[in-house]
Amino acid sequence: MTPDVKIESESEKTVQHLLIVDDDTRIRTLLQRFLSESGYRVTAAKDAAEARQLMASLDFDFIVLDVMMPGEDGFSLTKSIRETSSVPILLLTARGESIDRIEGLERGADDYLAKPFEPRELLLRISTILRRAGRPAEVLRQIVHLGACRFDAERGELTREGKPVKLTSAELQLLRLLGANPGQSFTRSDLSQRMGAVLERTVDVQITRLRRKIENDPKLPLYLQTVRGIGYVLMPDRVG
Repeated sequence: MTPDVKIESESEKTVQHLLIVDDDTRIRTLLQRFLSESGYRVTAAKDAAEARQLMASLDFDFIVLDVMMPGEDGFSLTKSIRETSSVPILLLTARGESIDRIEGLERGADDYLAKPFEPRELLLRISTILRRAGRPAEVLRQIVHLGACRFDAERGELTREGKPVKLTSAELQLLRLLGANPGQSFTRSDLSQRMGAVLERTVDVQITRLRRKIENDPKLPLYLQTVRGIGYVLMPDRVG
């Protein structure tokens, strides 16, 4: 008699783990239930301190993080996470001013959603960011040389003088796009659409962050250049 064998499906192998951090119990409960029903594994934390404890023992594929919380706020936690991790982060906040969105992106967040919001919109943004954070099937094995920096597009790895440099998923997507098209100028609008960004200003913020990582003098960039009246272009030493 043939013994029963449990076959693990592909979906069971690849369930992605989300961390929801929000001091509002109602929102935490709503998002945990909605995102779980949408196929994700979801863990929730009421504040930054609890989130830190969870991150110390668990690996997460995505973090949804409220900005305005008692104690440490979301901006501070985002900056801290970025020192050691490139996990995608989406910030939630009741403050919808552009200056707050820009601050969140500068701290390393991948996206920003103002409250109140539709859970389905959050779900769409999460799936979009997770999809672009994965390795695209069409990415070819190529090494982009930028002075002391070396970017492996297939592996999504950036090194500077042989030491690894952390990239957010948005920075990785941008560098892959520009690295695959060296010498080709892209408008802010084109980059914004390709990255799924809400604001063209978001592209400017990601460019600024990338320059800090690859340029000797970010204010006088040699590799990630501004094309006046158009947008941006990557001019590597060589590709291959």
